[in-house]
Amino acid sequence: MSGSPVWHPFTQHGLDEPIPLVTRAEGAALHTADGRRIIDAISSWWVTTHGHCHPRIMAAIAAQTERIDQIIYAGWTHEPAETLARGLTAIMPPALEYVFYSDSGSTSVEVALKMALGFWANRGEPRHRVLVMEHSYHGDTIGAMSVGARGVFNQAYAPLLFDVGTIPFPANSAEQVTLDALEAACRERPVAFIVEPLILGAGGMLIYPPAVLAEMRSICARHNVLFIADEVMTGWGRAGTLLACEQADVIPDILCLSKGLTGGSVPLAVTMATRPIYDAHLSDDRSKMFFHSSSYTANPIACAAAVANLEIWRDEPVLARIADLAERQAVRLAAVQGVVGKRQIGTITAMEIPVSDHGYLASVGPALSRQFRNRNVLLRPLGNTIYVMPPYCIDDPDLDTVYDAITGAGRHLSG
Repeated sequence: MSGSPVWHPFTQHGLDEPIPLVTRAEGAALHTADGRRIIDAISSWWVTTHGHCHPRIMAAIAAQTERIDQIIYAGWTHEPAETLARGLTAIMPPALEYVFYSDSGSTSVEVALKMALGFWANRGEPRHRVLVMEHSYHGDTIGAMSVGARGVFNQAYAPLLFDVGTIPFPANSAEQVTLDALEAACRERPVAFIVEPLILGAGGMLIYPPAVLAEMRSICARHNVLFIADEVMTGWGRAGTLLACEQADVIPDILCLSKGLTGGSVPLAVTMATRPIYDAHLSDDRSKMFFHSSSYTANPIACAAAVANLEIWRDEPVLARIADLAERQAVRLAAVQGVVGKRQIGTITAMEIPVSDHGYLASVGPALSRQFRNRNVLLRPLGNTIYVMPPYCIDDPDLDTVYDAITGAGRHLSG
């Protein structure tokens, strides 16, 4: 919008790219002020699962606005938060007994890191070093940036970031290198190892096998190192199962969830923890309490939306829809032309435009975005990496349009 005072995230306004005004959203589509219907092929930054403005979730939000809008959550509670916590503990691994609320994926990671540090400090065994995976991304707050890959995302903020130990990404030819590096690092008694299970998102949609995830979990358990699973993106079915960790039979000590928690409707996050993590903060000594909150912790309206999301998962064949979408994605991915490195996990597909300029700031990125926008498709490439992560309700004609747009861009830019 020309002349707008708004400063958009991850947007270089100096390029003067058009910023469409969206006036309505429904299902897998966005509608703009100039009358266009845009296919949302990335679920509006990976959040929308069942579709935009899902009637059950919208009704739950509307009903909750007539009861409680917001209350302090330190020492007080309300029904939507209690119902949601019970619902989460019912469908997540039984060992994850406790639910701590926050408001975004990044803050759920901050909470997880503080829980891990507090666990060791309150046990009288202070540890200080966190292990991370190469190419990882966990958010844009200070702790989350610290445990993400160092580079263009955070180089301006380097003085604020704490030091971490980095484990190499388990590429096909280097899986044992990864496991050996983790084994060696765990001998140094770190705080925790934080990982995106099975697929690294902003790092380039890099996929690794469940067997590696399982072995990494085993190594951490063997050395008494806490294992944090950041399922902010991968949770709620994106990888084909409710949690990506399920595919490796992995149960983390701490689990981060957000994005699809409310079906993508309103901001909410949770950090789930095992009993030992909780018990390390349980005391009659107030100095050992968990020192974290925000003003909007467990907002009742957001919790009501998440409760409705859980009901959809309970009442409707969501996993069947996910499996069906994964199959339909696979067919179209196989047929797309002008790209390399085709890969898929669950409902997520990814590929590269074969150009010499690589990385998040590759010059081909803005050109790709422009082509997709002109074809009424919302795709947001990671440099020369294109990925498709649509709402589960997307139909075949819309999927055809998305992949036709990718093929057209691939032929044009790689030719």
